[in-house]
Amino acid sequence: MPRIHILPPDVVNKIAAGEVIERPSSVVKELLDNAVDAGATQIHIDVAQGGRELIRVVDNGCGFEAEDLPLAFASHATSKLRDPDDLFSIRTMGFRGEALASIGSVSQVTLESRSAEAPRGARIECQGGVLSKVEAWNGPTGTRIEVRNLFYNTPARRHFLKTQATEMGHITEAATRLALGVPRIGVKLTHNDRDVFEIPASSSLADRIRLCFGKEVSDFLLPIDQTHGPVRLRGFMADPRVERGHARMQYLFVNGRWIRDRTLGHAIQEAYHGLLMVGRYAVVFLFLDLPPDQVDVNVHPTKAEVRFRDSQSLHHLVRSTLRQQLQRGNLIPELKVPMQTAASSAFIRPGASPAPMAGSWALMPPQGRDAAILPFTPPPTRPIEPPTPAADMGQEFMIAPLEADTAPPVSEQGTLGINEPSVPDHDRSIGPATDSACSDVPPKVIQLHHAYLVLETAEGMLVIDQHALHERILFEQLKERVRTGQVESQRLLIPEPVDLPPAEASLILEHAEALAEIGFGLQDFGHGTILVTAYPAPLHRRSPAELLRRVVDHLLQSAKPPTREQLQNDLLALMACHAAIKAGDPLSQDEMLSLLQFRHLVSDTHHCPHGRPTSLFFSKQELDRQFRRIL
Repeated sequence: MPRIHILPPDVVNKIAAGEVIERPSSVVKELLDNAVDAGATQIHIDVAQGGRELIRVVDNGCGFEAEDLPLAFASHATSKLRDPDDLFSIRTMGFRGEALASIGSVSQVTLESRSAEAPRGARIECQGGVLSKVEAWNGPTGTRIEVRNLFYNTPARRHFLKTQATEMGHITEAATRLALGVPRIGVKLTHNDRDVFEIPASSSLADRIRLCFGKEVSDFLLPIDQTHGPVRLRGFMADPRVERGHARMQYLFVNGRWIRDRTLGHAIQEAYHGLLMVGRYAVVFLFLDLPPDQVDVNVHPTKAEVRFRDSQSLHHLVRSTLRQQLQRGNLIPELKVPMQTAASSAFIRPGASPAPMAGSWALMPPQGRDAAILPFTPPPTRPIEPPTPAADMGQEFMIAPLEADTAPPVSEQGTLGINEPSVPDHDRSIGPATDSACSDVPPKVIQLHHAYLVLETAEGMLVIDQHALHERILFEQLKERVRTGQVESQRLLIPEPVDLPPAEASLILEHAEALAEIGFGLQDFGHGTILVTAYPAPLHRRSPAELLRRVVDHLLQSAKPPTREQLQNDLLALMACHAAIKAGDPLSQDEMLSLLQFRHLVSDTHHCPHGRPTSLFFSKQELDRQFRRIL
């Protein structure tokens, strides 16, 4: 059996670095914690190549003494703890004494610092854990740390870093958490010599939220401030209309430290219970101030998880405080005028000149194995009537009447034909193979409650959800257009700026190429602003800001980033859902027959893209049994 031996210090530091330094944002977070503990009031973070090549943090804190510089890179060396009892009353951001030692073991670090009392500063370098001599340095009071070539001596770790945009998004999030958690500090972040954001030290918490997340969030905040014994809960909660599809906009701080906690997260969702749809999350910025001995922050090396001595009391405090504020607030949404984009934009087809935007779309009857989606013209047999409320709630597509043995009509602007997808015979129907919709005799179909179609078949009857079936048909057609590069995109004459948190803007830009394939035109305007130059034509009644928010929600709701195909499929399903006929839309007999005809031209028509069944089959035998015609 191998003998037990003590690991070399450089191996120990690299093991510790694997726990503390996961990616460039981990370096930024640790250096920011040190700057806060040093009493800094101004911090400048400069990053190159998403932190892979350079991370520079400059602060105006108290600085290091020259003789302490070598100790700064020693394992478990810190000025923040003296004896074991200090672990139970931690008042600083850092305390473990691992950060600089871990960073220095996997990168090339230059530390320059001067204390207020020293006539001049000092400088030291650490190359993969090897220290240089301490040299004199002429600089201002404070500390300047440069971290270059992160993970240069651990290629496997460097290989697993994500794209520049992704890593920069994590760095931006770390800087945002500091700016919110410690309002006395001014923070400036630059990337590749471009400003990302700058928050003055004099700005209030509300101002910081507005600077980081825009007026979309800050204009709908409700202040909270509640004290229970030694515990104080303060901050802001957002109106339920400012909900998200992920919980990353729930910022929780304990004594200025950003944390994750399931108990508090559950309390937030319970407070908003009944005000949010399933799968949606509230937006909150909560700060808990409590005695240090009531919380244990020495749970994980990243210090993002804590344990509370009385978590149930805190759960009750958060839930009741937020619920009371929601009951007092006016949560009735304001009526907003729908955005008119057709007048200021042009509809662009690939390879075609701009043409005026049609009011809606029509599914035209197939000819052979071809189908098309064309601008809708009301059939002569149906007089034009004022739109009903149900028909005005986003209906983008209508069903054109079915005409047997006729070719699809062609508009003056031309058509966008798509081939019928290759579908196995056994997938072409929802119900039994004897479905009369495929026969020469017109099927017997009626509409119930302006939502369901009842179709007679040889074996019984089908009850079809008109919205779910139309959604599947549109989804398959949109997928085919993406495959053939025939996506319809609505070009904006004047690009519309959409302000997002910098981390979310970086996430959008990382997937810009995949989004372009389904009709989005996006440009980086800097400082978290995305210029929308074009977006999918079927969603022309949706605002660009709403569309990008849905994209961000989808990207953030999964534990790992979706693949290109997953992202496109989910967004195409969203487009198809919004464009399909709705429950409550009355259909003529010809329109119902046209919808049934298209049902046999696409695959998987038994379910909509979101997994709901499009139809239910009820056999004639079961009908006879229910009426006791047979036993």
